[in-house]
Amino acid sequence: MKELLKHIIFDQREKDISQMIERDIDISLVNSPEVLVISGIRRCGKSVLLQQIRSQQTEQDYYMNFDDERLINFKVDDFQTLYEAFIELFGEQKTFYFDEIQNIPGWERFVRRLHDSGCKVFVTGSNANMLSRELGTHLTGRYCQIELYPFSFPEFLKIKEVYPQQKDFYTTTGKSMLKRYFDEYVKTGGFPRYIKDPNTNYLSTLYENIIYKDVVTRNKLNGERELLEMVYYLASNATKRFSYTSLAKTIGIKHTETVKNYLEYLENTYLLFQVMKFDWSVKKQMNNQKKVYFIDNAIIGKVGFNATDNIGQLLENLVFLEIKRQGKDVYYHDDRIECDFIMRENGHIVSACQVTRSMKDEKTRQREINGLVSALNAYNLTEGIVLTDDETEEITIDNKKIHIIPIWRWLLKQRTREKHTVTPLEIPMGIFIPIAFF
Repeated sequence: MKELLKHIIFDQREKDISQMIERDIDISLVNSPEVLVISGIRRCGKSVLLQQIRSQQTEQDYYMNFDDERLINFKVDDFQTLYEAFIELFGEQKTFYFDEIQNIPGWERFVRRLHDSGCKVFVTGSNANMLSRELGTHLTGRYCQIELYPFSFPEFLKIKEVYPQQKDFYTTTGKSMLKRYFDEYVKTGGFPRYIKDPNTNYLSTLYENIIYKDVVTRNKLNGERELLEMVYYLASNATKRFSYTSLAKTIGIKHTETVKNYLEYLENTYLLFQVMKFDWSVKKQMNNQKKVYFIDNAIIGKVGFNATDNIGQLLENLVFLEIKRQGKDVYYHDDRIECDFIMRENGHIVSACQVTRSMKDEKTRQREINGLVSALNAYNLTEGIVLTDDETEEITIDNKKIHIIPIWRWLLKQRTREKHTVTPLEIPMGIFIPIAFF
């Protein structure tokens, strides 16, 4: 085993990251003693971020990617052998880098031993439940976590080598340029490789790996057809409400508990997210209808079916993802009138938001404004926003200020982190990555 591990170590050793877009993270996490966990869906850039961190460290040699078929028989007992191989090859070091570590059951015990002996450990993983369960059991108080998403719109512009300046928000040429790239981003999404080469075969392979490796195989499922049909239905109806009972009936699944389990497995891969109707009663939240959003717009386009233009659906999904990047808890509001999103921080509702393609139709305008005002009144908020494809306006109703803003402008004006002194429009633009300590 040790000789095989040495071969793999050297095979995985070199990776060119010079042409890859940097992700903005808090440098204090890199230098802190806690285990740094980078989690997120497959192919969103976790491994690249790990390599970027590794390239900036003095000690870089103790690296292993466990998403390698040669490690199929690797067990928790083999970590000691891997440790010995590292020492024999590179001498004693105190910094470790483990990619896709959730593939090895019991990994957290070895990482805890390293941490307790004074080592700095960086790990990545693609399964939310496995990571949270294992981290919570054996690494409580010993780790901090970054949830990484596919590229944001500012990062999409970086990969296109477009760096907006203040004047671009006001000149006809600048606004037209940003809107053109935004229209592309709405459909292309944020998976780095797909942005560079929008080949649908890549999306197919990515989706199949998530379904078969991360859901079917990992959870030992037999109902493959039911699972695929459910994802197809949800992608075709993203952002719309559903209940477990109605979903089971539509797909032909006998038990609603099966639907709940499938959704949990899919959420654990970061493929999709369930959003609940807000209620101060958790029990009522659980019993109300849910809405579902996907990790990336390109996945919706590839997996789902839409007989008509679904730009409104894609815009709402995109806004949801940005709210998630900001680290806020997100719900929808419904008190006979719906508001798409309300955001909660530290136990308080802090903002409300509607998303619509256009406010030009009077019926649509009234629906969006009434839904937003309903939410503002319900949670004692004085301001709210309506995000549109490309409209700007400010109105006041019942002492409530409503900002109507183009989504592309809103995305570019989101602050990276409060500790930064640069303005959101200064170059280079960064990405907000929610950080959590445990």
